[in-house]
Amino acid sequence: MKVTNKRALVTGASSGLGRAIATRLAAEGAKVAITARREDRLTALATEIGAHAIVADHTREADNVRAIDEAVSALGGLDVLVLNAGIIGFDGALDAKPAEFRRLLEVNVIATYDVLRLAVPHLVKSAEAGRDACVLATSSVASLRPYPGLLGYCTSKAAVDMLVQSAAIELAPKKVRVNAINPGVVVTELHTTAGLDAAQYAAFLERSRGTHPIGRPGSADEVAALACFLVSDEASWITGQLSSIDGGRALTSLR
Repeated sequence: MKVTNKRALVTGASSGLGRAIATRLAAEGAKVAITARREDRLTALATEIGAHAIVADHTREADNVRAIDEAVSALGGLDVLVLNAGIIGFDGALDAKPAEFRRLLEVNVIATYDVLRLAVPHLVKSAEAGRDACVLATSSVASLRPYPGLLGYCTSKAAVDMLVQSAAIELAPKKVRVNAINPGVVVTELHTTAGLDAAQYAAFLERSRGTHPIGRPGSADEVAALACFLVSDEASWITGQLSSIDGGRALTSLR
């Protein structure tokens, strides 16, 4: 039980990686609060894993203030912040979609920053009390390598990486760790929610068998296992790291 009694807030937990991470943390003994916009899914998961549910849209500052306050109150403090809420979208230099570009930055960068800055005082307080306080952000392989048709997404996730590393070097003297995970293609609802139909998504996953050297896309549970380690006491000397979990995808050139 690597995270027993840690007080953790996971954003964007109603599906995909957020759901898997929250489930793993709860199973490993953490006290967990979860956020998402979809109340029905959120409350169902909270009941399933024994978490505290907070309905929130993280692009709204008032929701973020309420979410942090409610999580701290429900958990009795905050040791772990998992910044997972995010979206993917499709645009490019030859297929410019200014509104989509702005939306990606708003959700993936500005909202992430807003939750982080509101949580920092509580994390510092936890560290001052001698607890291992940390932040973990969900980034992407697309922050490390460019992909055509993902201009806004790649840009936003690269910004998340720099946000993580800048915060890490500032918060290190306060004993608060900040890291990111950079997954490759993982089987979740991310791409279908962004507009791929069933046939397109099946073709995308089949192609992923060739673009990932290990020969397959990943699972949310595999990513959750890494996330659980990075927020555990066993990772107490790890900060400012961008941890790839991508079946070797970042090693390859464009194909």
